[in-house]
Amino acid sequence: MTVQELPGAAAYRPTPPPAWKPITDPAPLLPDPEPYRVLGTDAVADVDPELLLRLHAELVRGRRYNTQATALTKQGRLAVYPSSTGQEACEIAAALVLEERDWLFPSYRDTLAAVARGLDPVEALTLLRGDRHTGYDPHQHRIAPLCTPLATQLPHAVGLAHAARLKGDDVVALAMVGDGGTSEGDFHEALNFAAVWKAPVVFLVQNNGFAISVPLAKQTAAPSLAHKAVGYGMPGRLVDGNDAAAVHQVLGEAVARARRGEGPTLIEAVTYRMDAHTNADDATRYRVDSEVEAWRAHDPVQLIERELTERGLLDDEGIERAKEAAERMAAALRDRMNADPELAPMDLFTHVYAEQTSQLREQAAALRAELDAEQDHENSAEEGR
Repeated sequence: MTVQELPGAAAYRPTPPPAWKPITDPAPLLPDPEPYRVLGTDAVADVDPELLLRLHAELVRGRRYNTQATALTKQGRLAVYPSSTGQEACEIAAALVLEERDWLFPSYRDTLAAVARGLDPVEALTLLRGDRHTGYDPHQHRIAPLCTPLATQLPHAVGLAHAARLKGDDVVALAMVGDGGTSEGDFHEALNFAAVWKAPVVFLVQNNGFAISVPLAKQTAAPSLAHKAVGYGMPGRLVDGNDAAAVHQVLGEAVARARRGEGPTLIEAVTYRMDAHTNADDATRYRVDSEVEAWRAHDPVQLIERELTERGLLDDEGIERAKEAAERMAAALRDRMNADPELAPMDLFTHVYAEQTSQLREQAAALRAELDAEQDHENSAEEGR
């Protein structure tokens, strides 16, 4: 006998228990229908002029950093470089909005954010030139290793932020990811944990239009990536990712909210990747030149430069000073990257385990014997000359 055949089944109307009810009113969590902007609007009057000038100088330096790093790949000094040209406003704002005690969790494309936070430009490229480890001490700089696997840094950011709060440390983690990373399971797991724990973490999605060659429309049917926040019970914000002042403001509000103990925020910065995915990619196979040119008119460097000159805060001499400073940085980067690194083969066994295993000790001894034999051979050859 089925439920429908039971006596009185027609009048049976099960009532779910109270736990089904929404925990949070979804309306305040929804992002605005259009990306938030500051430059070119009345809101710019409230922005500190010194901040605008600093953003401009960092953007100019960042653009030059991207072009120099791209050139280094063509010269064989870098194995690969994922350029962030066109996305510099997101990178710079993410670096400048954090306090020294906070943590940045970058993706592989976010070398510029790491440099703007104070990391040595060469150390930021060490991983991409094929050298060992990360190239820098993450704890010293409060910058997690540049993450090549998509979105795996997001749960790490949540874990660190949650642990910091349990310890009573006033720390916020800012995790950066591309639009392609939002299709990974790590993204969803991180957002869910962060919202449930009210972890002091901010998620910044740089929506640059393509996950390598896959356009956003083939990844998601959501109204925006910022709308995904609602499903996890956190606010979603939509911002013009080429407007450095707007990104800085939105990120600043989210960081302050997290620091107050009010939980995470998901921010989608709408931007565009002007260069190919990496130097190994042919972007002409999946996008047209006219699309790229349309975005050039919304270039983040030009946007802030136009604002500053129209307000009389920047003149031709100031623009030239910013360019000269960027050239000095590029020249130093070029010179240092053109020098062959001094490699220490025994470092292969450093930082693998806290205490080396017997297999590692055996391998290390074998390599040491080979190196000693090679040195003895070179010494004998030298003596015979």
